[in-house]
Amino acid sequence: MRARAGARPADAAAVISALAGATPLVVSLPHAGREIPAALAARMTPRALAVPDTDWHVERLYGFARARGAAWLEPRLSRYVVDLNRPPDDAALYAGQVSTGLCPRQSFDGEPLYADAGPGAAEIDARRREYWQPYHAALAALLEAARARHGYAVLLDAHSIRSQVPRLFPGRLPDINFGTNDGRSCDGALAAAVVGVAARQRTFSHVLNGRFKGGYITRHYGRPEGGVHALQIELAQSAYMDEESAAYDAARAAPLARVLEDVVSALLAFRPG
Repeated sequence: MRARAGARPADAAAVISALAGATPLVVSLPHAGREIPAALAARMTPRALAVPDTDWHVERLYGFARARGAAWLEPRLSRYVVDLNRPPDDAALYAGQVSTGLCPRQSFDGEPLYADAGPGAAEIDARRREYWQPYHAALAALLEAARARHGYAVLLDAHSIRSQVPRLFPGRLPDINFGTNDGRSCDGALAAAVVGVAARQRTFSHVLNGRFKGGYITRHYGRPEGGVHALQIELAQSAYMDEESAAYDAARAAPLARVLEDVVSALLAFRPG
């Protein structure tokens, strides 16, 4: 189905794509979008129009999950239009660290995204209403449908980022970064199951609740006591693609894809309690 939810439901299908699922698993890819509306693109820098901070190819890496019955939610628009994994009030997620913003004015590297001053308060409010709210209305509906059907829902919030972004974190990121908001967003057994998958292989490094503990989506929707168990996975892009060109590297990605399939199998096998 095409999602038609949110404050402006007639516009929702133009900015998000949603598929209902047959299992408790819901896959969210909030930073997979690459499109920028023409009127906004006219104000942006050439670097911004290349959308370098996209979560490149995550829809390809996790595409198998749809065939296994997972619900699916994917935006069309770039995070430069609005960051769907930020709180609606743009509160900081990590105290004392650089915040990339609900409607960012700079890239991860600190480069300006706009030739002008960027969006003001009224424009940010409009983007929140027109783009952010439909995504979250659709996500809430998919989670509620899964919970109503199965008694619980499992949310996988899928992300990726360059392995080295000095402005955001020191050094090199582990290949697979699991985030559970320090254990608050899901049952401990679910976290143990996916970390166990990562621990049984020797190709990729991994960490639980390291630099990425989960963004707004994981923290807001992950309510184990209410029957929703949320997990964020942040992948280092060097594990599956060429970071300079953003080209997908099928040979490099194949071993990671096998690990992700095992992770999804663990999520599908999870039963609360």
